[in-house]
Amino acid sequence: MKHSAQGSQDLRYAVWRKSKFSADQGNCIEVADGFRDIMPVRDSKNPQDPALVFTADAWSAFVACVRAGALPLA
Repeated sequence: MKHSAQGSQDLRYAVWRKSKFSADQGNCIEVADGFRDIMPVRDSKNPQDPALVFTADAWSAFVACVRAGALPLA
């Protein structure tokens, strides 16, 4: 499985994780750490589907907005 942000990124051997704050209901996203310039994100209910690949800067900005409460979560 290859996905692209800037060039081709091979995610076959990515190690995926969920947040420690995730409940056991299966409505989670998973992220794959260990990539220098990108943050792959996928749906835990459908891990076989393509991942979304964000630049590291875009992912950091998104996480900062969530932490600050700047985005509606409903």
